[in-house]
Amino acid sequence: MGTQPHLLVEDGDLADIALIPGDPGRVDRIADHCDESETVAENREYKVVNATYEGRELTICSTGIGCPSAAIALEELANVGVETFIRVGTTGALQSDIEIGDMVVATGAAKNEGTTKRYEAVEYPAVPDYHVLSELVDAAEANDEDVQIGPIASDDAYYAETDEYVANWEDAGLLAVEMEAAAVFTLARRKGLRSGAICTVDGNLVEGTQKGTDTEDDELPEKAKNNVGRAIDIALEATTTL
Repeated sequence: MGTQPHLLVEDGDLADIALIPGDPGRVDRIADHCDESETVAENREYKVVNATYEGRELTICSTGIGCPSAAIALEELANVGVETFIRVGTTGALQSDIEIGDMVVATGAAKNEGTTKRYEAVEYPAVPDYHVLSELVDAAEANDEDVQIGPIASDDAYYAETDEYVANWEDAGLLAVEMEAAAVFTLARRKGLRSGAICTVDGNLVEGTQKGTDTEDDELPEKAKNNVGRAIDIALEATTTL
């Protein structure tokens, strides 16, 4: 199929499973948890690394911010043979009892974004693959980690999340809001591929502790930063059985 125009990778370059954080810097952090790693390509918001974890070959690829960027990454990764996608990201809590640093495994994502509408009707569900979801939960339990399990929202407009939006999401029982999962789940399902997501809470919109409100030079609060590493370990452990 030739070189993909944004990821700059070709068929055969990558493993069949990919961890897909949003932040390119988190690609390196995931790679540091692996036994060995090698950078394959780097362009724009996309950094692609091949790695090995406990004998399992895998790829790590950043998606940038938002569903449009994530959709490009997933389309091009799928074009070169990736079959399973695990988003390892951050999210803002929508329930008062979910704390900064908690981890959320998503059972579905509300499509409060525009990208998936170009692929299908909004009524079609954005849901992960059951096997990937189960392996993330099992990996958390094997590591004695507690995770919140339930539906989330994917939203396009970070600075337009009004009090009304937050209240509606909270009333609907959604656990958290982030910006990429709906596209990841939707495209993987449409292509007959597998996906899942585990995200670390970096703020609580209900409590008014959005990301950045209680930090100085860093994007994430210290507790969230530490627990991102634990979410990485869970995702990597899940790859060994997928």
